[in-house]
Amino acid sequence: MIRVELPALIGRLNDISRQALEASAALCISRQGAEITPAHLLFKLLETPFSDVRQILEHTGMNHQQLQPQVGDSLNGEAQSAEPYPSFSPLLVELMQDAWLLASTELGHTDLRSGALFLALLMNADRYLMPRVAQALVDINREQLRKQFDRLTEGSVERPQLADNGSGKPAVETDMDPLKRYATDFTKLAREAKLDPVVCRDAEIDQMIDILCRRRKNNPIVVGDAGVGKSALVEGLALRIVNGDVPDRLKTVELWTLDMGALQAGASVKGEFEKRLKGVIEAVKGSTTPIILFIDEAHTLIGAGNSEGGSDAANLLKPALARGELRTIAATTWREYKKYFEKDPALSRRFQPVALNEPTPGEAVHILRGLRAVYEKAHQVLIADSALKAASEMSARYLAGRQLPDKAIDVLDTACARVSLNLSTPPRRLSHVRSELHQLAMEQELLSREHTLGQSVDAEREQALEQQIADLTAESEALEQSWNDQRELVARLVEIREQMLLGDVEAETAGDAAVELAESDHEERPDLKSEAAAIEQELAELQADEPLVHARVDARQVAEVIADWTGIPVNRMTTDELEKITHLPAYLQAHIKGQDTAIDCLHQHLLTARADLRRPGRPMGAFLLVGPSGVGKTETVVQLAELLYGGRQFLTTINMSEYQEKHTV
Repeated sequence: MIRVELPALIGRLNDISRQALEASAALCISRQGAEITPAHLLFKLLETPFSDVRQILEHTGMNHQQLQPQVGDSLNGEAQSAEPYPSFSPLLVELMQDAWLLASTELGHTDLRSGALFLALLMNADRYLMPRVAQALVDINREQLRKQFDRLTEGSVERPQLADNGSGKPAVETDMDPLKRYATDFTKLAREAKLDPVVCRDAEIDQMIDILCRRRKNNPIVVGDAGVGKSALVEGLALRIVNGDVPDRLKTVELWTLDMGALQAGASVKGEFEKRLKGVIEAVKGSTTPIILFIDEAHTLIGAGNSEGGSDAANLLKPALARGELRTIAATTWREYKKYFEKDPALSRRFQPVALNEPTPGEAVHILRGLRAVYEKAHQVLIADSALKAASEMSARYLAGRQLPDKAIDVLDTACARVSLNLSTPPRRLSHVRSELHQLAMEQELLSREHTLGQSVDAEREQALEQQIADLTAESEALEQSWNDQRELVARLVEIREQMLLGDVEAETAGDAAVELAESDHEERPDLKSEAAAIEQELAELQADEPLVHARVDARQVAEVIADWTGIPVNRMTTDELEKITHLPAYLQAHIKGQDTAIDCLHQHLLTARADLRRPGRPMGAFLLVGPSGVGKTETVVQLAELLYGGRQFLTTINMSEYQEKHTV
């Protein structure tokens, strides 16, 4: 018999059979087996739900839960080996070859399903399996399975989809199938309003449109630091396409984003990754609707496929990119662009960089305003404009190592989540008191048990515990009552605000007659604004000691989030920066003695910088502190960091005395 090469047989396995074969190899390794046998494969096929094997056993009245332990017991007598990687046994290779012969000739399959493997196993069970396992399978009618394979595997996930024309033949995969498997349609998401609005990026989007409208080399690559909004920029382009705010030649295009993880997942066989990528490229080129492909983290293309012994994925894209047959938008960071793209001139010249810089805090505020409605709807809270400004300015000032607007959005999202959760879950203070009360109760119970057993107990500690438990119980009850009262007021306030906003929307959309009717109704009903003001006043009086529930997200909640993340006190962050600089001399003079002239000089320069009387992009100041050792040069810098930036952890120190010798440089 002509033997078929093992890689060719593995390439014919469908997803279920391939996963079972990989799992059987892992099983053999865990048992330190010398070879992967048909019994290992059968054991894993029996574990796979809704497969051909499970459906065949179900139709023939056999229980896989009773059969699988018998197969597992047969594995105990197999030879073991100290080698880390077992090999495929000759019997397993023969089984796969017999199964492919049955599948391709008698069953008419284009791939190797688990049912064909099971049928080949049954046809010669005494050869492939232990006698007791073969005897357990003797009740299955082999000939009936060969003739009625489709009926006995009905309900299996391995059955191919049938064509809609009623021919009963498997449907031929369309050219768009690779796109649907490995890509996502951004324009479809934009039509369904599943994309967030994009603000303050019009210039960059216009630049991308200019590049996309070229005849050749029409491939922009968005380059920017992590978190500046590279993916959001492409989402903004998708929104423009859907709204028709693009040139005529781009109004009919579709924007798809390629999922590199899905493209590489399971592509361990040589050539599988290249096959998938070529399928995507051909689907894009052959589509009747023009398609623009977005590749996020484009540097992962460099070398993708090489690890499996194939060719570089970037080399597959170069010809289509150069001829203009494949319009692609890529995105990567500056570091990866310099590391991968600039080192490959043939690839870099096919992409036109679009630099995406970090927005200023003012621009970040505009971006947050564009996203405010999305987060208000998601968290069911009201966001004040002061919260947007605080999220932008405080994150830019106190969260180092990250970029706007990403860090500002995260801060705002966390603040909204906290305000929303306080309406339904106990506040942190109440949870802390309850936890402490529970710990004291357990200690009291332990002391009571020791007293019952006749052991000596510290009477003073017992009395102190009783007093602490009584105090904490009273505090817990007071907090819970205050929390419930505040929740009721906030719920009523939110309801009134919704009514006021709904009335404004109806007034804007209605005609003149409807407006007059609305005004007459408004005169008849109570004044909502006065009622809301009264509730806010009552809530402010109730929250005088400790606010447990917030009616909206404001700068205070944003400051609390950043305080938890950085350890900077909230009061220090909420203090106005101008006020800090104004009181700078008094603060420094309290810590630095005898340096009033130097402190006044620093104060004047910082006031000038705070008044924006400096060139854009310049630092607030560059000072050289000169003097003998011990007069307070370093302490002055430390106290400036404490006052202006929230702590000495934000101070970067370079001690030049450590670099006096050549070997330390």
